[in-house]
Amino acid sequence: MKQGLRSPQLLIGSGFIGLFVLIALLSLVWTPVSPVKMQILQRLKPPLTDGLLGTDQFGRDMAARLMAGAWNSLVVSASSVALGGLAGTTLGLLSAARGGMIEAVIMRINDVLFAIPPILSAMMLAALMGGGRMTAILAIAVFMVPVFARITAGSALQIWARDYVLAAKSIGKGRLAITIDHVLPNILGQIVVQLAIQLGLAILTEAGLGFLGLGAPPPTPSWGRMLADAQTYMATAPWLALLPGLAIALVVIGFNMLGDGLGALLDPKSGR
Repeated sequence: MKQGLRSPQLLIGSGFIGLFVLIALLSLVWTPVSPVKMQILQRLKPPLTDGLLGTDQFGRDMAARLMAGAWNSLVVSASSVALGGLAGTTLGLLSAARGGMIEAVIMRINDVLFAIPPILSAMMLAALMGGGRMTAILAIAVFMVPVFARITAGSALQIWARDYVLAAKSIGKGRLAITIDHVLPNILGQIVVQLAIQLGLAILTEAGLGFLGLGAPPPTPSWGRMLADAQTYMATAPWLALLPGLAIALVVIGFNMLGDGLGALLDPKSGR
């Protein structure tokens, strides 16, 4: 276990994500200036000339907007993965426990959901509900459900074939009790690893939705919308695209490294 805790991937990933969460929480109580305050006379100032990271096309402080955008990304990604993970894990456990027709129906529904990209889901939801943060959360959550359902069902089926589960069934223990007492604890590590990996994917998807205007509405800072707004100024103010793009890349890499590190740490075959 100590060797696993010293894993470079786990340490670096934890550092990136810890910094991301810290900045997101800090933005709730402090930013250098208001992230929505416009100062037209100070527009398009490069980093270190007006504020630490310069200003955008409306004179808004880039550091403040990146901090506030981190909170928006954290809320959307965490909420969507929590909803999708809970629903998908529940369906996967039910599928493995019941089998037969119930398993077939759940897996076919998962196939349909998995075939719908989150961008398309967000467009359909936006047509019904209008764009916004809740639309992004629901669209990403719908995409996460089949991911968790498949992983949970596959792992749970292996546990259901174990001798100790068969012994529990032979003494009359119910399926729900077996699922709670034996199946879920033995696959929890795999679910946690998948949570970390899917959080990175959710961050990337939220940025894509924000880029298309389907995320949090203006003036709420969003890394994806910041990238979209920066397209016009790529030649004259490249930092407008570089800064949010770098933030997205580092956070996604951090979650992927955290997931890989947790996978190695929690894998019994690794000998750690």
